[in-house]
Amino acid sequence: MTETTNQDWTADPTGAKEVPETTGARRAQPTRRGGGDPATRGRTTIADGVVEKIAALAARDVVGVHALGSGLARTFGAVRDRVPGSTKSVTRGVKAEVGEVQTALDLEIVVDYGVAIADVAHAVRENVITAVERMTGLQVVEVNIAVSDVKLPEEEEEEPEPRIQ
Repeated sequence: MTETTNQDWTADPTGAKEVPETTGARRAQPTRRGGGDPATRGRTTIADGVVEKIAALAARDVVGVHALGSGLARTFGAVRDRVPGSTKSVTRGVKAEVGEVQTALDLEIVVDYGVAIADVAHAVRENVITAVERMTGLQVVEVNIAVSDVKLPEEEEEEPEPRIQ
């Protein structure tokens, strides 16, 4: 007695010969080497500075934020920015602690005179959390905001005079 199997015959893609296919699986699945989901093979680490840059840029986008950092930090930063070959400090006023899956941020901001500080802080917190979580995949557990100064309309920018003329 001949045993029947449930196979269809189809042409090999190269056209060389006919190969049997089982009805349950028409096409062979590619074999994954190493096993498991490729996303679980390895580890991604994100430096504190990366999270600080993302948070700083997101905080600066909020209306009512004049600058980041305390007055002293901004003064030293302005001097450092004038040194040839130095890079502008984007992360001034931002400190991040980054773990494997979570991060916490401390921001020091200067607000424009006349804005509601609570509203600005809320908007900064929301913008920073959204940007950091979207770009890094880290969970932001807290964003602490310290308002260190208010920029008055008649105040000049705090850029010191160059010492060398």
